[in-house]
Amino acid sequence: MNCRGWQVEIRFSHRFCYFWNSYAAKTNIVVVICGSATAWMIQKIINDKGGLHNRVTRRIHLQPFTLSETEAYFQERHIALDRYQLLLLYMTMGGIPHYLGQVESGKSAVQNIDDICFQPQGLLRTEFDNLYGSLFNNPDRYESIISALSSTWKGMSRTEVIAKTKILDGGGLTTMLQELEQSGFISSYIPFGKKKKDTLFRLTDCYSLFYLKFIRDIPAKETISWQSLSQTQAWITWSGYAFENICFQHVDNIKAALGIAGVNTNQYSFLAKPTEENEGTQIDLLIDRQDNVISLCEVKFYRDELILTKAEADSLRRKTSIFRRVTGTKKQIFIVLITTFGLIKNKHSLGLVDNVLDMNALF
Repeated sequence: MNCRGWQVEIRFSHRFCYFWNSYAAKTNIVVVICGSATAWMIQKIINDKGGLHNRVTRRIHLQPFTLSETEAYFQERHIALDRYQLLLLYMTMGGIPHYLGQVESGKSAVQNIDDICFQPQGLLRTEFDNLYGSLFNNPDRYESIISALSSTWKGMSRTEVIAKTKILDGGGLTTMLQELEQSGFISSYIPFGKKKKDTLFRLTDCYSLFYLKFIRDIPAKETISWQSLSQTQAWITWSGYAFENICFQHVDNIKAALGIAGVNTNQYSFLAKPTEENEGTQIDLLIDRQDNVISLCEVKFYRDELILTKAEADSLRRKTSIFRRVTGTKKQIFIVLITTFGLIKNKHSLGLVDNVLDMNALF
């Protein structure tokens, strides 16, 4: 925003405060302030230290649609898509109604993604720059943080963000990270067994993840076939993380499916770097339960029912062993497999996998 824009904003703010605390306070007037610039509203309205301090009656933080709400939305629009197709769309654009509104009936998820994301006239082909530019001053700095976080699945520490973006520590980085989180683009979490100073930041906005992986580097007038891209190893790798991301966003559904909706829990990822004593390992999702149990969740996106191989079974045993050894936990560990179409039981899964959830649990 330029200087003139700031001056107009300040003048309006001062005059609105005066109006609200003089005339409006004595009359039956309700003011509803809404918009997509969540961070601005929190700073300028909710946390205002001037004339609007403590004047907010109610806050409504409008979240994106969940998978269940997305399904209901398409049913209302008479768009018939099965849950695997819905999952593919959600992994691409999340639960943003404006984006989902571009989906057309009679087309598969792949066809819709082609039209919306890869055709030159598609809404999401160029939405990225418009999105950050409409929400933040100096959007390039915010985009650099988003781009840095997109380069790793495990997330980044504050120190790593500084090294990757070259944004100076103390150069407004704390505010930018807070605003990105308040606006729903990133999430912060403390890894299992770590402290607040070890907080990691992850890019969790579905569209930003997809755009930076597959759309950003396409020349402006060039058309790419998503049908071809979705068969590549890059897509297979990305889809695994995107599905994991959606599982994090739907933990309440996972808890309900496990029968622990009423149990207090904390959710984590776990990363152990290799040392002389231990192999390194990464665990997608841990649900640390107050009933003295940890649900160790292995998340796998697959196009069919999963058949656990000996190598995969050995990997799960190794992860469990390393986790117990590194953390020293005495809690019971249950292995939960979350996959798209479920598991075909065999000798490798029996006695190892305690719970199996398919994609229906997320709805």
